[in-house]
Amino acid sequence: MKVVLAYSGGLDTSVILKWLIETYQAEVIAFAADVGQQEELDGLDAKAKATGASKVYIDDLREEFARDFVYPMARAGAVYESGYMLGTSIARPLIAKRMIEIARENGADAIAHGATGKGNDQIRFELTAYALQPDIKVIAPWRNTDGKWTFNSRSSMMDYAQKHHIPIDVSAKKPYSMDRNLLHISYEGGILEDPWNEPPADMFKLTVDPRNAPDEGEEVIVDFVKGDAVAVNGKALNPLGVMETLNIIAGRNGVGRFDIVENRYVGMKSRGVYETPGGTVLYRAREAVEQLAMDRETLHLRDSLIPKYADMVYNGFWFAPEREMLQAAMDQAASCVTGTARVKLYKGSCFVVGRKSENSLYNPNLATFEADQVYDQSDATGFIKLNALRLRMRARQQQQQG
Repeated sequence: MKVVLAYSGGLDTSVILKWLIETYQAEVIAFAADVGQQEELDGLDAKAKATGASKVYIDDLREEFARDFVYPMARAGAVYESGYMLGTSIARPLIAKRMIEIARENGADAIAHGATGKGNDQIRFELTAYALQPDIKVIAPWRNTDGKWTFNSRSSMMDYAQKHHIPIDVSAKKPYSMDRNLLHISYEGGILEDPWNEPPADMFKLTVDPRNAPDEGEEVIVDFVKGDAVAVNGKALNPLGVMETLNIIAGRNGVGRFDIVENRYVGMKSRGVYETPGGTVLYRAREAVEQLAMDRETLHLRDSLIPKYADMVYNGFWFAPEREMLQAAMDQAASCVTGTARVKLYKGSCFVVGRKSENSLYNPNLATFEADQVYDQSDATGFIKLNALRLRMRARQQQQQG
């Protein structure tokens, strides 16, 4: 058997790599996607080979991630529930897509991952895999039902790693788990499982404590073409460059921290803490331009579809026909969003302070409270009476019954 393993170099996937070799006599190809983890990828090739991998792929997918996953989702304005910007959710289909490509290139029989049976990631990985390769075999050790997976705790896995001389850098006292990519960092588990506990001050990596951010606000100007950010502060950038630049600027101003108890697709509630600095600025700036350029009914219809679109991303249905259909509608709605937004960042806050668009539907001559020669205010009388007709009929009927 030949297996492509989604490999991070952490405790779980390091143990799984060796376990696959021992249990299935498998040839294991380790794959790590660079979606913006930075130093977390250091030494991964040597670590995987030392654990027994026959081949190691560490692919730089950052540009594809920004261009083909983050940007389409941003054009849709998608957030999940109270404001989660779907950073982990949107990375999983890209990772699984590349796993399937590697499996095809190497004639692999199966893919494997270390996601647990309680979480969302198992669904995201596997829905993508089956959508792209319907006959692929999936090995999910944490859901193993044949008794071959005997681990039931981190300590038992650490004992196994020590016994097999698996190089790991992990402590039994680690207080939470972390997932990082270009769009965000997520933190969950451990001490964060109690929703009353405040996140540790030293936990955050992308953003400074807002209390320690600069005392002077910082302005950022973002240019958009058809819903996509194309420049920051006058400098033309590709999607990757936009995300990297906004992450730095917003991070030093403490922007993008978010704490939520969300509803997992499997049914349980989960507390997550997120840092999404660049994404926060990207979303606020895009909204500012679309407020000028997007027609009211288009905007309202688009907004009504955002929860459904966000559910699709969160639940793992990126490569599903309904998401692709809805994406076409979202892209059409965003096609007018060309212009520039000016936002001010100050100690964790992101304020829109200016916007302009060549497609602007805003007419100051109509909107003014001063005297004008454009709008006949008496027209509103008939408009109001027509809209009030059904309300008046209902009131009369109630009065007759009363």
